[in-house]
Amino acid sequence: MSSGVLFVHNNFPGQFADLAQVLLARGVPCAAIGQGHSPGLAGVRIARYGLPRGTTPGIFPLAVRAEADLIRASSAFRAAQALKEAGWDPAVIVGHPGWGEMTFLADVFPDARTVAFAEFYYHGRGYDVGFDPEFQPFDQDAVLRADAKNGMMAIAYANADAIVAPTPFQAASLPRRFRDATRIFHEGVDIEAIRPAPAQPFELPDGRVLAPGAPVITHVNNHMEPLRGLHTVARALPRLLAEVPDAHAIFIGDPNKKPYGGSPPEGMTWQEVCFRGVDYDPARVHFLGQVPHARMLAALRLGVVHTYYTYPFVLSWSLSEAMASGCYVIGSDTPPVRDAIQDGVNGRLLPFFDHDALAGALIDACRNPEAKAPLRAAARATAEAMFSRAKGREAWLSLLRELGVAIAPA
Repeated sequence: MSSGVLFVHNNFPGQFADLAQVLLARGVPCAAIGQGHSPGLAGVRIARYGLPRGTTPGIFPLAVRAEADLIRASSAFRAAQALKEAGWDPAVIVGHPGWGEMTFLADVFPDARTVAFAEFYYHGRGYDVGFDPEFQPFDQDAVLRADAKNGMMAIAYANADAIVAPTPFQAASLPRRFRDATRIFHEGVDIEAIRPAPAQPFELPDGRVLAPGAPVITHVNNHMEPLRGLHTVARALPRLLAEVPDAHAIFIGDPNKKPYGGSPPEGMTWQEVCFRGVDYDPARVHFLGQVPHARMLAALRLGVVHTYYTYPFVLSWSLSEAMASGCYVIGSDTPPVRDAIQDGVNGRLLPFFDHDALAGALIDACRNPEAKAPLRAAARATAEAMFSRAKGREAWLSLLRELGVAIAPA
């Protein structure tokens, strides 16, 4: 008899870590399929797969992604067969279809129900492609390359019993015929642990300490790239630093990680590109790189304002954590951010490319931090309603019960 849940994620556990841990605690057997680099999760048997080959040299350019996804799909198929031979027969498969692994799993587990996670459905127009031609060429080839990425994902969504999207924007990126099968709920962050708290002295890498109450702005950008507005924030700095002489800016993110939004020019990082020609005082602009989670939260609590800019793309966890921390957020007036922030209600929304408008808003935040208290409180309330991990858990458990997984009460 089928039982338990099989997770499928190229880098398992990915977005499924909390759900898998909750299911294990409720006595639900869990297994997973992931590529060889997947970190895995204690208590979850994982079948890691390797790739037998790369893509074909000289293949038709628009087929590169489809071939890569099919290579992963066939490898995941063999990993699933190994699990079946070991006695696994899941009631439900929960997977991220973005790398192709879900394509053939019904041929191994024909009785399993399937939930496909909808992180982002690519579009050649109207989303991230062509949004910022300063850094990425926008032409017919770019449009076709984006559309061609969807082949194996479309198969997974077409075969899914249910689709889960974290936000309305991500659900709306799906083709219209898939939306009726889509539930919208965010996996959530730990809003009990991540909450407003008094700022503490913050030590910089050079040993200096920023004191609570100092006019500090924060920007978290995982890959330090223009897709998350690094260039707009950089270009706002000269005016901010000139008009608020004691202001400091903290940037968190690793410029050497592979970016979401395409590669920078040869021999450079996107951070270098975005700050090229920007006149700023390096003694007041601090690049911390990738930091432990607790240090990031400490920076958020210290800041008088947090900037979050993004192309029309996936909403970052950093925004949900900033709002849960009670930050005053200045965000870009782009569709993903509008799901979470209403201008003047729980933050500010400004045009993505208008760095002078951002500079003015940052200056105002540094000079009048007390006036932003209502927006901070409203941001926290939004996080409780939209980004609660407890609510996300319950929504997932309800869906899995509906699909036939026996889950004991807490």
